[in-house]
Amino acid sequence: MSIEHRDDTGARFGMWLFLYTEVILFSGLFILYAVALSKFPAQYSEASHKLNIYFGSINTVVLLTSSLTIALALSAIQMNRIRQCLNLCWVTVALAIVFLINKYFEWSAEISHGIYPGSPELAEMGAGVASFFNLYYFTAGLHGLHVLIGATLISIVAIMTAKGKVTSDRFTLLENSALYWHLVDLVWIFLFPLYYLIL
Repeated sequence: MSIEHRDDTGARFGMWLFLYTEVILFSGLFILYAVALSKFPAQYSEASHKLNIYFGSINTVVLLTSSLTIALALSAIQMNRIRQCLNLCWVTVALAIVFLINKYFEWSAEISHGIYPGSPELAEMGAGVASFFNLYYFTAGLHGLHVLIGATLISIVAIMTAKGKVTSDRFTLLENSALYWHLVDLVWIFLFPLYYLIL
């Protein structure tokens, strides 16, 4: 086994280990959500209807599409299609920016209506609704931070690819970035129904 192969194996193992810790983090938040939902079912349903499902739906499509583009970018680098790989990486980054812009406008609208942690308006809506939005802002905010980190990683890898440092023979950095991005997408797939689709 070559040193390069061992290094790649170690990098892949390290990324999977890191992703495992991320899963634990978000799983803890989802468990906290489930406990609060069981305590305030009616209030959580009421709070969910205050969210803009159109923004949530658009962002779901955006992230699903971005998972496809980064997967295609990985396939492209393996086939030594550098230009195609770069284009797909930048499309993924652009979709991440679209997601964050949509989230900015969504949160701006909610905040303008006094729906944010610690606001007097939210406190008047009751403990259950306040609990919902406290968890929503924290979990969605943490997810948004992961989107920003993921887009930054993909941008760095794209620049390295353009410089010839990521190639069809050495593409572990892109592979790990794609794995991270798929986690970002997976977390949102859970977030969307939990917060936007409560009946």
